[in-house]
Amino acid sequence: MIPEPGPFNRHVLILGTGIGGLSAALKFASQDFDVTIATKAEAIEGATRYAQGGIASVWSKDDSFDEHIHDTLVAGAGLCDPHVVELCVREGPARVRELIALGVEFTRVAGPGNSAEYDLHREGGHGKRRILHADDLTGLAIERALLAKAREHSKIRFLEHHMAIDLITEGKLFGRFRRPGRCLGAYVLDTRRGEVQLLTASVTVLATGGAGKVYLYTSNPDTATGDGIAMAHRAGAEIAHLEFMQFHPTCLYHPTARTFLLTEALRGEGAILRNDAGEDFVRQTHELGSLAPRDVVARAIDAEIKRTGAKHVWLDATRLPKVPDEATWRAHFPNIYELCASLGMNPAREPIPVVPAAHYTCGGVVADAHGQTSIEGLYAVGEVARTGLHGANRLASNSLLEAVVFAHRAALHAASRVSASESGAAIGEGLPAPKAWDTGSAIRLEEQIDVAAHWLEVRSLMWNYVGIVRSDRRLQRAQDRLRLIHTEVTADYWRFLPTKGLLELRNLVEVAMLTVDQAIARRESIGLHYTVDYPRT
Repeated sequence: MIPEPGPFNRHVLILGTGIGGLSAALKFASQDFDVTIATKAEAIEGATRYAQGGIASVWSKDDSFDEHIHDTLVAGAGLCDPHVVELCVREGPARVRELIALGVEFTRVAGPGNSAEYDLHREGGHGKRRILHADDLTGLAIERALLAKAREHSKIRFLEHHMAIDLITEGKLFGRFRRPGRCLGAYVLDTRRGEVQLLTASVTVLATGGAGKVYLYTSNPDTATGDGIAMAHRAGAEIAHLEFMQFHPTCLYHPTARTFLLTEALRGEGAILRNDAGEDFVRQTHELGSLAPRDVVARAIDAEIKRTGAKHVWLDATRLPKVPDEATWRAHFPNIYELCASLGMNPAREPIPVVPAAHYTCGGVVADAHGQTSIEGLYAVGEVARTGLHGANRLASNSLLEAVVFAHRAALHAASRVSASESGAAIGEGLPAPKAWDTGSAIRLEEQIDVAAHWLEVRSLMWNYVGIVRSDRRLQRAQDRLRLIHTEVTADYWRFLPTKGLLELRNLVEVAMLTVDQAIARRESIGLHYTVDYPRT
């Protein structure tokens, strides 16, 4: 039996159970904090488990910190924070070693003599091989290892099927501040019982992931509805760079596998994108061809599909230099091979149909070099955060790196702040206790048709008007319609008792509006934001 949390000053609330949330939980628990992790699905569910490629880190003697830093800055198109890039790159190897110590088994290959070296992949935008991976299921291997360790820890308790509704701040709760004041926890819905709980904490960590489900076609799991970004915005935190949504170039085009990615490591090994005529069309727009940064490749595919009227392009992975036969292909990429085979395709012998899909939210809740947001006591780690690492475009496999680096830094920083407060006045001292959730006159939501209709409309609007290539006219049309939907959804939120579907829709609409607003404000084309009205940077 896991004990109830101890003193308020040493209680941490973490929202999300991906690599960022679990890493942070283990770090806090090791410093004698009581940790509660709330997740709206089962603990293993989330974007981390679906990450195929790996984690980028300087690992080979043929690589260097300077080269990794350079590749990250180039991909970010001038909008990265150089200080954050350097600290992430330089701290990366230590965090990777910690993952290995926690039980993550990255793939090895035979080295000199009887040694076994880690197999390093190369992906788009990387000048060197620096991607540690666990076959093509890296995220799942990391998730399982971290989850097993967290479940064993006596200081960590899990609340599965618990969805955060809103953050509790001093300003919002007590009305004594013009600014948000300190974050004191969150109201959380037990989605199975329909009950709302008050969870207070001296430190709250957002690790809720991104917002890929705001688009109709996405590689993201159903949990990626932008919850943390929306909650932080409502609480008064700074939000930035949501206009930079990364579209993964190679999502499998198939009616029953619409969220399945074909990892960028395939192109790193020599796979080529081709059109119906068999032409290497990306080579015509960038010298790196199919290994160009993701924004370049996604735009090239989008342009080719529009030019030809085709429904997809082809990823040709039939002639990979390091994978000479089908048995080796299957051994290197077992998950991809098995999935394709189940759909009647053989990626080792025939090109596979692919299209771009919304994949990674490069913007989010603004966090500093310690993961601290603009609200005291509130931290953001992983995809929910905008730390400055990614800039206008994320370098492949830097996301898992960012999550572990900032989970580590956030735990150290928060612990030092709490320790300092314990020597003086306790956090929240002098303020009345937060009140339990009040349902007021809200009634039960009996029909889901409005939620479903709004959900489809929002995602269709974003795909059609706020996609890979944008224009002022399309953005304005999306903004006008989203404002109307927001008004309707807000009215429903106050009228009905909270449900998971209604809360996700509320967050989805809010993040969609923020994305459009920030896209309209950026009157240039840079990185992942390309507009025909302002084609220059």
